Amino acid sequence: MPGADSGGGPFAPHLHERGSEIRSAADALRSLSRVTGADGAEIGELLLYVGPAGLGKTAVLTEVRRLAKREGCTVLFARGGEQQRNEPFHVVRQLLQPITAALAEAEQRQVFGHWYDIVGPAVGLLPPAGLLDPQGVRDGLDFVLTQLVLRRAPLAVIVDDLHWADLESLRWLAAFAVRARELPVLMVFARRDEVPDDALALHQGIAARAGRRHELRPLQPDSVASLVRASLGDGAEDAFCRHVWAVTGGNPYETTALLGEVREQQLDPVEENSGQLRELASEARGMTFKHWLDKLGPSTLRFAWAASMLGTDIHPELAAAICAQGPGAAAESIRELRKFRVLSSSSDGRLEFVHPLVATSVYQSMPAGTRTAMHGVAAVQVENAGLGLLAASRHLLETFPEGDGEMVRKLRKAAAEHLAIGAPEAAQRCLRRAMSEPPDEEDRAQVLYELGCSALLTNPATTVNQLRLALDEEDGLSPDLRVDATFRLAQALAHSNQLGEAARVCAEEATRTAPGPGRLRLEVAHFMFAVFQGEDDDGPGRSRRLEEFGRRLTGDSSPSSAVSVLRCWDLTLRGVDFTEAIALAESALEGGGLPADLGWTNTMWGFELPGILGISYLYADRIERAEALFGEAIRAYELAGWSGGHLGFAHFLMGLLRFRCGDLGGAEDFLRRALRIAERIAPGIPLQWDAVGVLADTLLARGKADEAWELAERYSFGPPYPSVMVLPDAPTLHGRLLLARGDTEAAAAALAAAGATLDARGWRNTVWAPWTGHLALAVADREPDRARELAADAVRRAEEYGADSAVGGALRLCAAVHDGPRAVTMLEEAVRRLERSPAGYEHARALVDLGVALAGTDRSPDAGAFLRRGLELAARCGADGLAARASTALSALLSPGTPV
Repeated sequence: MPGADSGGGPFAPHLHERGSEIRSAADALRSLSRVTGADGAEIGELLLYVGPAGLGKTAVLTEVRRLAKREGCTVLFARGGEQQRNEPFHVVRQLLQPITAALAEAEQRQVFGHWYDIVGPAVGLLPPAGLLDPQGVRDGLDFVLTQLVLRRAPLAVIVDDLHWADLESLRWLAAFAVRARELPVLMVFARRDEVPDDALALHQGIAARAGRRHELRPLQPDSVASLVRASLGDGAEDAFCRHVWAVTGGNPYETTALLGEVREQQLDPVEENSGQLRELASEARGMTFKHWLDKLGPSTLRFAWAASMLGTDIHPELAAAICAQGPGAAAESIRELRKFRVLSSSSDGRLEFVHPLVATSVYQSMPAGTRTAMHGVAAVQVENAGLGLLAASRHLLETFPEGDGEMVRKLRKAAAEHLAIGAPEAAQRCLRRAMSEPPDEEDRAQVLYELGCSALLTNPATTVNQLRLALDEEDGLSPDLRVDATFRLAQALAHSNQLGEAARVCAEEATRTAPGPGRLRLEVAHFMFAVFQGEDDDGPGRSRRLEEFGRRLTGDSSPSSAVSVLRCWDLTLRGVDFTEAIALAESALEGGGLPADLGWTNTMWGFELPGILGISYLYADRIERAEALFGEAIRAYELAGWSGGHLGFAHFLMGLLRFRCGDLGGAEDFLRRALRIAERIAPGIPLQWDAVGVLADTLLARGKADEAWELAERYSFGPPYPSVMVLPDAPTLHGRLLLARGDTEAAAAALAAAGATLDARGWRNTVWAPWTGHLALAVADREPDRARELAADAVRRAEEYGADSAVGGALRLCAAVHDGPRAVTMLEEAVRRLERSPAGYEHARALVDLGVALAGTDRSPDAGAFLRRGLELAARCGADGLAARASTALSALLSPGTPV
């Protein structure tokens, strides 16, 4: 017909005015097999269709699926369900369960790799077990889909009704969409233009990454006329067709529904009957209880209600059980619902609504009391069908509270299973519903405790509120659980940048706890959270109390090991003889390894204690111990699927180690990984401060001072500083960044302020915070005498600590504010010290400085040897700026008259 687009020529003649949308998908599908670039990388894409309900998104995706199969693609398809938004990983299971369950066991294990136990429960291949990190599950899903792409490429991932996707699946799809261009995969999503508020940011992110986005528009009058005549016959008059278009606004679904009413009413498609169209359209659009009852009858309508509760996964037997119909009655209901175009059959024998709007209409036609009662029945029947509490829990959420202890038990068990598949928000929904039941008085505090713990990884504020309520319940928690609740509360406070409050609640609860392991745990936790504070009004006093507390502990208990680690860290920060700190570190180990309670994934103390233990070894030049600990952390978190802040911290630690050893390229890689993880968790968290600080230090070492400053500016690395300790000291590092920019006055002020704070706390370690040596550099031009005094003090502090890297680094800085033979003597000793240490970059700097200092003296031949060694070591370290300086000095040495 003139003015009508039949859908793009060869693609879909029944799809009116959707030709450009279909052609776009066809082009994207063909591009999957194209190779671009010299490396032969295949390019994927994200295609998004958006539009109001009824404009034909489902019809377009049906055609895209057909085209994808014609192009030889492996097609993964899912549909979001209005009733299943609260069912975690519902979309994920639709996408991945059919293809992965069909794999041979050997290939299945290859596709899942070490992620099988982590991803299996979310995909539906394994029962829930343990406690999973949501980010770890998403990373595992990334791995699985990537492996499927490699084995079944090209791949088309198609999701209809994305606006109804559960949040767990949507978060993963939004994250994986970033990688769409890296793999031969086409992601095709369709959603309405209005999305739930809690999913808005995710949908905006997906839309921003869409290479092709199509806004579906209503049909033009000619296309509606074509639909009218196809349904009612070629004799339909133009005026009647035009009126159908005016009444429906060109909405294809509403047009089809209206034409169904016209046929049912046997209304002739002539102009004089046009006046009845608006009333018929209103009835077709509204589809109230009376509409469905009159059309279907009570028995068939009850089956339709049951089916609408099951959403996109309608098993006929289950729907029949929910509405209490026997096989014969259910079969008759299904026949009637097919006849009236309410339900149709899918290829696997399940039922599905002919359109989501029909499902919504049927569900909303239920009287409120009936709907609540049927959800209660559905929960029971879903469990009876062997589908488990994960599937039944969304029905439990819709029931009325009645003070039923069994309901509370089921909701708590469902919450535990949600946590075991990596869905903490779903767990929280169940536990909040359990609280409204409400639970028995003796169980109330326990449910609050479970609710608080369920939010620890995702919402510390919720954890704080719920755990405080649990602790306020008189005699609500057992003594052991009360101790654990206090510790979790303190952790949540610490994650919320409230270290002082975390230490306080542990100390106060310890005074109310009977002597024993629980009280010891709280007392140790008090010291632990206190030592992690960025500032402390009584640092020396706290150190003395920690030492006294540690001496009272005897034996090889978990608290004793934890206190040994804290004392080791305290001595390290104070710059006391490192052998004392290492002796305490060794006493905390069992057979040279971490005891079980101090393990990286053990929740008794958290990951901070093994972290500071490893850093203590690192600063003391015990590199083998530190590397073993940090490598164990990465392996433990990867195997456990803890891909969030835990793995980020492990990457940070390994980056810090690589930096200290002079592997600057390796350091930068690990630190950028840590920073990426921090960014996807939340801005400004401690991990971000740690990673940015050491990454900026690494960039300075690589000769990229401008890039280091830009990094610090981008992440606001400067005052005001967080209340939690930054590893290493943030104010000192900020002063060094200012010094690298040539702003000596600002650097001097920043470093002097940092030093005053650190000295007041008794922290004198020059590896942790080398403020004295760098302050000497900052004031050297204006106050040379003061500079030499500061530099000498830095050497004294380093010698008190005793580690070769500390003394060598301090001597090198001290030499920088001296000249002549004295500077040479200091640098020679610095080289000797650093040669014995693992600090490769510092060693290279000392070699180059010594070579430059010797140039032009009677030891010029020695200068060349030191410069060559320094150049070689700087190049191995990846210290490009230092290597260039050494090369320039060496060239000048070989060309007399050129200044070095």
